[in-house]
Amino acid sequence: MGLTSMAVLIIAIVAAVVLFALTIWLWPRLGRKGIGSVLARVGMMIATQLSLFAAIGLWANQSFGFYGSWADLFGQVKNEGVVVDHSAGAKRVQVVSAQQVKVPRGNVPRVGGKIEKINIVGVESKISSPAYVYLPPEYFQPQFADKTFPASVALTGYPGTAEALIQGLDYPVRAHKLAKDKKMQPTILVMMRPTVAPPRDTECMDIPGGPQTETFFAKDLRKAISEHYRVGDKAKNWGMIGDSTGGYCALKIAMRHPDAYSAAASLSGYYKAPQDPTTGSLFGGSKQLEQENDLLWRLKNKSLPPVSLLVTTSKKGEHNYKDTMKFIDMASKSPTRVSSIVLDSGGHNFNTWRRELNPTLKWMGSRLSA
Repeated sequence: MGLTSMAVLIIAIVAAVVLFALTIWLWPRLGRKGIGSVLARVGMMIATQLSLFAAIGLWANQSFGFYGSWADLFGQVKNEGVVVDHSAGAKRVQVVSAQQVKVPRGNVPRVGGKIEKINIVGVESKISSPAYVYLPPEYFQPQFADKTFPASVALTGYPGTAEALIQGLDYPVRAHKLAKDKKMQPTILVMMRPTVAPPRDTECMDIPGGPQTETFFAKDLRKAISEHYRVGDKAKNWGMIGDSTGGYCALKIAMRHPDAYSAAASLSGYYKAPQDPTTGSLFGGSKQLEQENDLLWRLKNKSLPPVSLLVTTSKKGEHNYKDTMKFIDMASKSPTRVSSIVLDSGGHNFNTWRRELNPTLKWMGSRLSA
């Protein structure tokens, strides 16, 4: 039986209830003195608590889609996804698995590249947020001294930390290896979380009377990075990748600002901003603003933007599968170019995103210009 099957959840709930009832019933009999009785009581308590935690964990997994299978739960699924281009006449491309290597440490930057921690100050948005910038080795090599580089903004989910992009998903390591193997062009990575007005989850919106997060990402960030580093300032030079909330942000900002970003990739992203205690009121009561931030509504009611988009999902384990299929169908028209990675199984977790990230970086590298 699969991890996400209802039968497994029911068995876990029944086991928890039965063990709880047995503990209550047998407790008086186990109250006698002696090591045997003590060990029996301890064993009953441990078994009852483990069964309760298992039932709660399985319920939470079914509700939020963290893991799609037992193999996914134990990190045994390693095969990478396949990028499928849905543009007219496009062919299916198999991405060969790439070994991971550590970005060389202790070397000069022109050999291993460099990661800098910076603070981005938004002139228009009035938002200030930290970020990590990965500069590839070529940035420091003499033959590229006059070259501008493409840049890709990498976003976490909510709440997330920028460090997770470096330590958990290995963005710099993967970009370094793929560029070294000539599988993507050298690209500057700007790694940060979408929560630029913590602790509020702004869903990358310009909130009426609140944080202007969309302006920060669409204007301030690009201007600050382009002025400080050798990065082009045109849309064709810029892309955005994100997972979960970051994926929604990446798609939305590219679709709403094709003059700022020409490509966006969404790993397990959704298509409509939720409203809950972490977000507060996002739209100020405006139905029009709510609709304009609903990506499926935009595809149906607005002109398609001239951008390249990549979406990922899993047939089993991801709750965004149906909406992703709708998005692909609605966005597969010129001038929008849409591609996808659809795994057979994979939950809403880092293991799934690691399987998707190499082909995503390769795809992004093919869509940006230096």
